[in-house]
Amino acid sequence: MIEAVVFDMDGVLFDTERISCECCFETARKMGLVMTEEAVYGSCGRNEAAVREHVIRSLEPWYPGGSFPYDAYREQLEALFCARLEEELPVMKGVRELLAFLKERKLKTAVASSTVVSRVRSHLKRSGLESYFDAVIGGDMIQASKPAPDIYLAACRALGVSPQNAMGVEDSVNGIRAVAAAGMTAVMIPDMVQPDGEIRKVYDYCFPSLVELREAMERGEIYRTRRKIIKED
Repeated sequence: MIEAVVFDMDGVLFDTERISCECCFETARKMGLVMTEEAVYGSCGRNEAAVREHVIRSLEPWYPGGSFPYDAYREQLEALFCARLEEELPVMKGVRELLAFLKERKLKTAVASSTVVSRVRSHLKRSGLESYFDAVIGGDMIQASKPAPDIYLAACRALGVSPQNAMGVEDSVNGIRAVAAAGMTAVMIPDMVQPDGEIRKVYDYCFPSLVELREAMERGEIYRTRRKIIKED
């Protein structure tokens, strides 16, 4: 029986993953740097230290010996991203309705985001979603980044529930792997990257948006069996 639902933030609660990826390409273009889709989209779900490692490794053919100017790139990227978020913090479709439903059913909820916890809390407060969550875990609170299960295990401990009785909601491949590795029911809501055949074997459910997830929970389908794949389009 599902007793708790743990959410990733970027790309699940807020449409910030899209903005972040756009800013990555724009920053690289302004700086005259090579930037690949693998470097950008492969970073989704990772914490700051893991993103650095992934970007530098992915761009090794163009910047041998780790010569990609990551610190300068990151500084300009962060400034652009923060400026964009000051203009708009878009909430994903179905978020408020799903959180209200979970609260009504008295299910515990948490956020497990690779983003630093101060930013996570700021986003939740600014959007008016803060009161819906019983726990918030940020990437700077965990040593091992997704796809390691650490952040989801920490969220379950904070909620006082067994991972086997918790659901994790993610948009990224790294995130889904983390949820599954934690022994939780893995639900994918694809955002920037659509699931391939390999990741389809990892998640338990996949929905086009949180609207369909809520509807499935209302019908009781989410409780019946794992590995039940919901049509994605």
